[in-house]
Amino acid sequence: MPFSLRFGIICNVKKASKKIKYGRILLKLSGEVLGNRETGECIDPKNLAFMAERVKKIHKMGVQVGIVLGGGNIFRGLTGAGKGVNRVTGDSMGMLATIINGLAMMNALESIGVPTRVMTSIEMPKLAEPFIQRKALRHFEKGRVVIFAGGTGNPYFSTDSAAALRASEIGAEALLKATKVDGIYTADPKKDPKAKKYASLKYETALEKRLKVMDSAAFALCMDNGIPIVVFDFFDGNALERVVKGDAVGTVVSDK
Repeated sequence: MPFSLRFGIICNVKKASKKIKYGRILLKLSGEVLGNRETGECIDPKNLAFMAERVKKIHKMGVQVGIVLGGGNIFRGLTGAGKGVNRVTGDSMGMLATIINGLAMMNALESIGVPTRVMTSIEMPKLAEPFIQRKALRHFEKGRVVIFAGGTGNPYFSTDSAAALRASEIGAEALLKATKVDGIYTADPKKDPKAKKYASLKYETALEKRLKVMDSAAFALCMDNGIPIVVFDFFDGNALERVVKGDAVGTVVSDK
């Protein structure tokens, strides 16, 4: 890369950092948000385009974006195990589903002008790059969004754990968990009208209360590495931009 271009990217990131709280983030999206239950589509073009536009907005702000997508819209390992599929085989199928979603997201982002790379923990060189930490950091330096697919590459680990792992490896300043609700509640707000939302939580409290927004392994890994977790409603059109700016959105899980 020519020095002038590289210098310009670095300056843009530093300039943007004055306006944003989190300069590098790991965005965790569930596979279900890609699908459409009404039509039965595993990947709904409208939902995919909506998510891509949200990511584009923060990318233009100068935020370095890593993404981990779930695969539940196509196949979920635990569900398969409950129906007679061997757990290891089921988890492997689920990891492949995340790669399908990752390729779909890459296509959606690049179609609107956002340079994107897919890196996977399962080697498939004709489709994606293998995950190499230093190469991922280089992609960020070049202004690319990086999608981390294939989970951790091992069975018995969820994509939440994969998100926490990748966030730790890339030095993310926050793990942003996008859901269909606007934070973490004392109970399911759709079932319990008296449920109250937490504005903030400590890691230990989230683990003790066994809050199901992320699994305990993911919470523990973020706690060990001091990575705050922000849980928010991705379908709120402005929520993602407000989160990276440091506005009070959703629920923040940290050591404070």
